[in-house]
Amino acid sequence: MNDTDTTITLLRESGAMLEGHFLLSSGRHSNRYFQCARLLQYPDRAAAALAPVAARIKADIAAGKLAVDAVVGPAMGGIIVAYELGRQLGLPAFFTERDDTGAMTLRRGFEVEKGQRILIAEDVVTTGKSSRESAAALEAQGAVICAIACVADRRAPGVFGSSDSAIPWPFYAAATLEAANWKAEDCELCKRGLPFVKPGSRKI
Repeated sequence: MNDTDTTITLLRESGAMLEGHFLLSSGRHSNRYFQCARLLQYPDRAAAALAPVAARIKADIAAGKLAVDAVVGPAMGGIIVAYELGRQLGLPAFFTERDDTGAMTLRRGFEVEKGQRILIAEDVVTTGKSSRESAAALEAQGAVICAIACVADRRAPGVFGSSDSAIPWPFYAAATLEAANWKAEDCELCKRGLPFVKPGSRKI
């Protein structure tokens, strides 16, 4: 069983792969939603899902291809992912969150130093909006983004890049998963008159 198959099995066992009509946090629509919180509630499954990601990151660090000083996850979905990757990599882990204006920022006394190399950790990457917002907030304080990691990569072609070459940082995913990823006006399920639900936490 490869890493993607292992992650899919863990998602299914946790009830984290949902089928239906979903409005994603990005504003796009899909027939599948990955509620990774249902996987991440189990520490052993979170560790198992992220172990291959941590192993690839460690290998690249050892090979001199990557250097990481800390792991940062955008709230809410990235908090546990950042913690678990930080634990496996032996690095500090903290998170960005939205302030009262909706802007992503560091709060709670978290700080980054100038030149500090940051790995951004997410649960699911669809458009990369949270990652990009977190990156901008961290770079504004002098940090350097070195890579992105996630449990589930569900990007569609042309959305935040359909290949690693379209992303400005190295990209590590536990699994690349297929799911419809429509603009709202192009959604096939909307055209069939099927109502949607919005399971995500971010306000669009």
